[in-house]
Amino acid sequence: MKSLSLASIAVAVAALSAVAVPSITLAADSSVAFNAGVVTDYRYRGISQSRLKPALQGGLDFTAGAFYLGAWGSTIKWIKDGGGGASTEFDIYGGFKGEIAKGVAYDIGLLTYQYPSNGLNPSANTTEVYAAVTTGPVTAKYSHSTTNLFGFANSKGSGYLDISATFDVGGFAVTPHIGRQTVKNNGGFSYTDYSLAISKEVSGITSSATLLDTSTSAYTGAGKDLGKSGIVLGAKMAF
Repeated sequence: MKSLSLASIAVAVAALSAVAVPSITLAADSSVAFNAGVVTDYRYRGISQSRLKPALQGGLDFTAGAFYLGAWGSTIKWIKDGGGGASTEFDIYGGFKGEIAKGVAYDIGLLTYQYPSNGLNPSANTTEVYAAVTTGPVTAKYSHSTTNLFGFANSKGSGYLDISATFDVGGFAVTPHIGRQTVKNNGGFSYTDYSLAISKEVSGITSSATLLDTSTSAYTGAGKDLGKSGIVLGAKMAF
């Protein structure tokens, strides 16, 4: 896997942010915020979307009280490796966040992953509904596909269970995670992923390092194991 230093990542993020619009406050309980970032490998649920190569990413988020709506994008390689035509991923999501009881928060919503002109059959475009509950440092989230999942045939109804926690350790955010992806009617592609991330915000840029692995070798691209263990470095600026 090609590696980048955190310093070079920070420079790239700063360059991306130079052309972005600052955060806009719309009303007392409404706002729009932007983010831009770069990673040495775009991993999603433990699987590389960028063939173990760096990716540029960015997004925007609108919030109004408990309601939120956002869009996010990244460069990718896996669809072209699979014979399709898309080199970018665009996600659109929305939902509601609130508190069920004191110290117990919820998040429910819908997320659609779009790969313009992906050309795969079945299409890689995917939509999921999700629900999450957070108490203390721990969050449990379940995502359920309402379409085929990322181009797998007859996979509508697939699910992903994600359990993570975030701890403040000496000024660093430490986040262990475990997830289980079940691909309906395609059991050979179901797997478990694990990660441990460490991040810190300095001067508006959050730098991170994530150690990760999966239980699968079924996902490949250009002859590479996309679920192999690795370390991913990243940096993101929010503004």
